[in-house]
Amino acid sequence: MKPVVSIIMGSTSDLPVMEKAAAFLDEMEIPFEMHALSAHRTPEAVEKFAKSAEDREIKVIIAAAGMAAHLCGVIASMTSVPVIGVPVNSTLDGMDALLAIVQMPPGIPVATVGINGGLNSAILAARILSVGDRALQKKLAAYRESLKNKIVRANEDLKKISYRHKTN
Repeated sequence: MKPVVSIIMGSTSDLPVMEKAAAFLDEMEIPFEMHALSAHRTPEAVEKFAKSAEDREIKVIIAAAGMAAHLCGVIASMTSVPVIGVPVNSTLDGMDALLAIVQMPPGIPVATVGINGGLNSAILAARILSVGDRALQKKLAAYRESLKNKIVRANEDLKKISYRHKTN
């Protein structure tokens, strides 16, 4: 099995956020790999990874980083593979990471999800991969339907809660 998605973290302290991405990709049966790479502490390894991604047939890279959050942009500057950035709340409520990832210069785009948005990064990666893949499109449609069903069940549960002035 060859990975088509790479999940990259600045350090394993980002793992609690990125486990949601890994679990979703696993549920969708999308082969992926996970690595810890730091733009500041292991720049040579980041460069080797980014420059080899296309040859290794990686289709989407999900990169999570906190604080200065240069990892996503550094990777995007060295590959044509789409990069999805996940800002991690490690300082300043994650705003420093969000701004560092979303404010990329022209020509070096990084799709960016919300702070600690590991799950959404995997969903976006799956949507990118689903272009031309009907089986994956069907899995994503079933996932969206399951979200709808959760809300339907939640409303049924809310009906059971009683307050003197509650009208429904």
